[in-house]
Amino acid sequence: MMDGVHNGDSAKSADPDAYFPVTQCIAAGEISEYAVVAEGEERTTWFVWLLVCCCTISGLLFGYDTGVISGALVTIDGDLGPAQLSNGQKEFITSATTLGALLGGLAAGAMSDWTGRRPVLGMADVVFMGGAIGQAVSHTVWSMIGCRFLIGIGVGLASCIAPLYIQELSPTRLRGRMVVLNVVMITLGQVIAYGIDAGFANVSAGWRWMVGLGSVPAALQFALLWYLPESPRVLVRRGNMEAARNVLSRVYALAIMVIFPIQLKVLHATVKQSIEIANSTTFLERASSMITNPVNRRALIIGCGMQAFQQLCGFNTLMYYSASLFQEIGFNQPTAVGLIVSGTNFLFTLFALKYIDIVGRRRIMIFSAPGMVVGLTLASVAFHYMTIHTGGNLVTGAHYPQGWAGIVLFSMIIFVASYATGLGNVPWQQGELFSLDVRGIGTSLSTATNWAANLIIGSTYLSLMSAITPSGAFGFYAGLCMLGWLFCVFCFPDVSGLSLEEVQSVFKTGYGIRESERLRRAKREIKERENVKMRG
Repeated sequence: MMDGVHNGDSAKSADPDAYFPVTQCIAAGEISEYAVVAEGEERTTWFVWLLVCCCTISGLLFGYDTGVISGALVTIDGDLGPAQLSNGQKEFITSATTLGALLGGLAAGAMSDWTGRRPVLGMADVVFMGGAIGQAVSHTVWSMIGCRFLIGIGVGLASCIAPLYIQELSPTRLRGRMVVLNVVMITLGQVIAYGIDAGFANVSAGWRWMVGLGSVPAALQFALLWYLPESPRVLVRRGNMEAARNVLSRVYALAIMVIFPIQLKVLHATVKQSIEIANSTTFLERASSMITNPVNRRALIIGCGMQAFQQLCGFNTLMYYSASLFQEIGFNQPTAVGLIVSGTNFLFTLFALKYIDIVGRRRIMIFSAPGMVVGLTLASVAFHYMTIHTGGNLVTGAHYPQGWAGIVLFSMIIFVASYATGLGNVPWQQGELFSLDVRGIGTSLSTATNWAANLIIGSTYLSLMSAITPSGAFGFYAGLCMLGWLFCVFCFPDVSGLSLEEVQSVFKTGYGIRESERLRRAKREIKERENVKMRG
């Protein structure tokens, strides 16, 4: 079923009254040719990139504050009271951040539906600044844990809202790349954290500088937020059409002027049902629809499933404990070695930045996840042979064969490279899975799943290493990665190139793997016809 727009000339395509068939196409699960025309020009303005770069400071903070603790834990020594932090105290300090992020992520999306996306980012910045300064002046283990919890709330708010805000402001064809740019900044934040950790490793109380410097980018973003616009979809939902038009005119500044009213009308038409639902239901009713409505339920299963996969693979334990791990297996500069790992993460996320909208989300996941299984399996084998003389466990002060230690590092690079290519960024595309009326709720639940899984993995890592040996622990993570790959094969559709409103058609009859391909193919055909018309 097509809406018939292509049968007229370009003037007809620009007729603002022609947008009404758009809703019919969306309801029927088809692509509206009129909506495709309204998506505008192929070029991207400096304003969009500047706006996204400002938003991605949240990603930088996210990466920095989760990565900096790795180096801090090995240099705190007796500054917090005990001569050496116990494994339990280390787990409390790292897990406090994750618990805060779980609560912050759970509240963020729903809060942003009420306040708007931008104010929530501002709240995250204030929390970041308070937590960073509080850590720097901590003198007890519990005050450090409290400030790490505060940082976690900021991380949770930012990790939920920054990708969502970016998606709602980005042109469709670049939406995936724009969100990956936020992930690039997360990995860059981790690289910077490891670099600062290495720089202050031999400075007295250097860990205070490590954690305190996190307040600088937070203050910068807080200042820049005053110049950023609200999401046009939030503005349309509030009925503020003039403000929405102004935002669209800046995002699509290179398009012809007639496009702006068309874009606004198409946007209003496609989110009309979501607006009606939001205005006629309570928050609890919309929250329950995440389970009772089949479309919302399928989207939620995919969003939560991908976020759980991202954390249950064990990657963040490597970020939290890599310096401690490499120190135990005999590397003299464990923080510097950790920098190699985080640098690999950054470089391969740049690869995803280039190709996620070209190759597609599903294909990237299908081909990258097996590399994670290989890397973790190789690490499991290396740990087995490396620790034979110590009963399978890592013993502080013991000497291990450097050949096997090198293989562990190599296997970690394989694992991290594969993770960064796919799983490190694809789950954060979660906002595109949900309709506007439940997008805040859906992203909150998905983000909370991420941090709940992170909490489980982060708080059990050291205990798991002791209980089933390092070889068993990394083999266990490899098995979880295999299960995650199977989930992608059978449940994860590719919605690259579809607008946020068109994505909803994918889940009407199932998980949409074939339906998404059909819709993407139909949209490509429409674009090709429109290009032929333009050239003609």
